Amino acid sequence: MERKKEFTILGWIIAVFVFAYFMPIESSRFKEAIMAMFDLAKWYAQEHVILCLLPAFFIAGVIAVFVSKGAIMKYFGAKAKKWVAYSIASVSGTILAVCSCTILPLFSSIHKRGAGLGPAIAFLYSGPAINILAIILTARILGIEMGVARIIGAVVFAVVIGSVMSLIYRKEEKAKREEQMNFPDVEEKRPMWQTAFHFFTLVLILVFANWGKPAEGVTEGAWYWIWANKWYITAGFGLLLVYSLIAILKIKWQHVAAAVAAITASAFLSESPIIPMIVGITGLSIITLIDKRDQDNKEWTLSAWDFTKQIMPLLALGVLAAGFLLGSTHGDTAMAGIIPNEWVANLVGGNTIFANFFASIVGAFMYFATLTEVPILQGLLAAGMGKGPALALLLAGPSLSLPNMLVIRGVIGTQKTLVYVLLVVVMATISGLIYGGLF
Repeated sequence: MERKKEFTILGWIIAVFVFAYFMPIESSRFKEAIMAMFDLAKWYAQEHVILCLLPAFFIAGVIAVFVSKGAIMKYFGAKAKKWVAYSIASVSGTILAVCSCTILPLFSSIHKRGAGLGPAIAFLYSGPAINILAIILTARILGIEMGVARIIGAVVFAVVIGSVMSLIYRKEEKAKREEQMNFPDVEEKRPMWQTAFHFFTLVLILVFANWGKPAEGVTEGAWYWIWANKWYITAGFGLLLVYSLIAILKIKWQHVAAAVAAITASAFLSESPIIPMIVGITGLSIITLIDKRDQDNKEWTLSAWDFTKQIMPLLALGVLAAGFLLGSTHGDTAMAGIIPNEWVANLVGGNTIFANFFASIVGAFMYFATLTEVPILQGLLAAGMGKGPALALLLAGPSLSLPNMLVIRGVIGTQKTLVYVLLVVVMATISGLIYGGLF
């Protein structure tokens, strides 16, 4: 074992040396790929870490600490009826406006708490896939038939992929079920409605803080109104969180009031909403860590920190790799990676098996932030992409990415991750072929 470890270290040293020795720094494409790598990393840090990931870590902490193992098993474990478990898991994305990375701490949390592999995988896929905001945007920009196909495909995918994963690993799942059947029913520490209130308050803060800008030129309608007032709406749910911290978690009101005062002051002194969010997360961390009334409050923040340590390094590596290979596309920025964009556009024209398969593979490895897949696809369709490959990319892309795969591997292992990715790619390919044949 020690010799194998030494050879592994030697192999990495040789690989890094060879890369550095032959690094094509004179190549303009290589330079742009490097810039795209850092541009994507910068954009991801500015737009998603503070507003998306950090709240998601605290939401995962709620599941890990405040939701009992018995409650998770009731809805996702051996004691749950399959139709209940898969129904809840497959439509979870309509509530969570999350991307393939933000769903990870939530997936990791329910998996560790005893959820069956099938329902947990269904939840992992459906979270980003049927994000209601993305579905609406898809229908408005790419056509109603594409929006309908996306939501039907996503729900069916979640159930089928989860069921197949559960079937493939049925021996492991059987052992887990037998263990869970002997697990005694544990009385909840507080009424379930209180935990649900606290959980969904955090979820709604996450949703509205990340509410996407409407299509160019749209200045009316419910979507635009919510976007124009999203920080007032977010602040409203922030007040509900204040109530939850005091009335449900029993944190001293003086501590909560001090945190609220700091957030309010930062909101008036700063034009960027990022600052109040940072102050809010910092304040929440401090008041829970110093709380003496209930150890669970401290454990909540410590659990969020554990998820952060587990997930953030792998995400960082994945985002850098995705930017280098496939480029950085967001807003008005379009920087090519080491793989030329025109290659991708040329390979996904028509409705061949290869075009759909290639679109599924590209979607699986490329990182899509919430809602960004729609304008990217709009550009690819204009460049000649077929409708079948477009749907294939929509069904594979938002739920998978290279950063996402790295983290999933750490939770369920290499083999299960490969099987999951393969199932998504194969089903996306088949769906694209069917849709391309119909439309």
